[in-house]
Amino acid sequence: MPTETHWITTPITEDLLRGALELERTERGVLPHRLPARARAQGADPQLSMAESQPSGVRLVLRTRATAIELDTLPTKRDYVGAPPRPDGLYDLLVDGRPAGQGSVAGGNVLTIDMMQGTTETKPGPPGTVRFTGLGDAEKDVEIWLPHNETTELLALRTDAPVEPAPERGAKVWLHHGSSISHGSDAASPSTIWPAVAASIGGVELINLGLAGSALLDPFTARALRDTPADLISIKLGINVVNADLMRLRAFGPAVHGFLDTVREGHPSTPLLVVSSILCPIHEHTPGPAAPNLSNMKDGQLTFVATGDPGDPTRLTLGTVRNELSRIVAERSADDPNLHYLDGRELYGERDAVELPLPDALHPDAATHLRIGERFAELCFTPEGPFPRGA
Repeated sequence: MPTETHWITTPITEDLLRGALELERTERGVLPHRLPARARAQGADPQLSMAESQPSGVRLVLRTRATAIELDTLPTKRDYVGAPPRPDGLYDLLVDGRPAGQGSVAGGNVLTIDMMQGTTETKPGPPGTVRFTGLGDAEKDVEIWLPHNETTELLALRTDAPVEPAPERGAKVWLHHGSSISHGSDAASPSTIWPAVAASIGGVELINLGLAGSALLDPFTARALRDTPADLISIKLGINVVNADLMRLRAFGPAVHGFLDTVREGHPSTPLLVVSSILCPIHEHTPGPAAPNLSNMKDGQLTFVATGDPGDPTRLTLGTVRNELSRIVAERSADDPNLHYLDGRELYGERDAVELPLPDALHPDAATHLRIGERFAELCFTPEGPFPRGA
């Protein structure tokens, strides 16, 4: 006969979480943040606020004999006017480093975004519970990767056996910053975003500061990178600066120098890799801003087009950005031997675009995330790469 589960409730504290820079106490629980409070105060932009509070790369990491785990959360889901409904975010369960289950939380708050009008509306909703059972009673390391695309307030953690923080493995910490592609865009699940795939292959601990729409050379982001302990750092730049039409060529180079200068204040000799954008055909030779394709929106599809003037040499294209980044890194590396450059087209280039085109013209799909992650590991976590293992 079934017996009643005797649950143990464990407070969710910083030592149970990895991948977050700060844990905010709320009325109901805790909210992981990927930027510290000072940065959030200086970057009061709704897109950035949404992106940094979505816990891409953030995971609960536990040592336990529990056979069952329940996690109560309050998610905030996104709904784009005119686009198909988005599926519920996924929670990935890993046991001793291997995939062991997935779950979702229904309900929650709903943030409705009207891209045509530039407006948002939030409707409150109820919390929910994700459950994992049948885990076996052996002692094990358990990771629960939080949805990379849903702001997730953590309310309660229950297990049928005590838990403690998983011990550190002695792995190097890889701190990565990038755009929505690094954030996870249309990856299948949180542990299969390309930085997570690369980190798993490379045997490193990931802190992912991929911020959708917000890799914009903001000084407060540079300071967050500067102040975060890390053994390896990568900065992926290009697509957001172009598709936001944020700055002209005159401003871009000095902004990159300033960003790198700030990071180097806290990490003077840490291996630092600058990565340019993967191939994005709409912006290779056409500046931003990017805009939704209205004709496709009528058909329930969300795709993007580049709307800038390709004849204006002062405006940024991905080609221009790659040339500038390559030049800047080459000049700086003369005095900084631990600074490296990677052309993003080595991760996803023209041949890949033929086989795996970007579905919305900006973001890679699930299969492409896996490819990019594997390529990054092949190029970087090797004896000849910028992040050699054991070095």
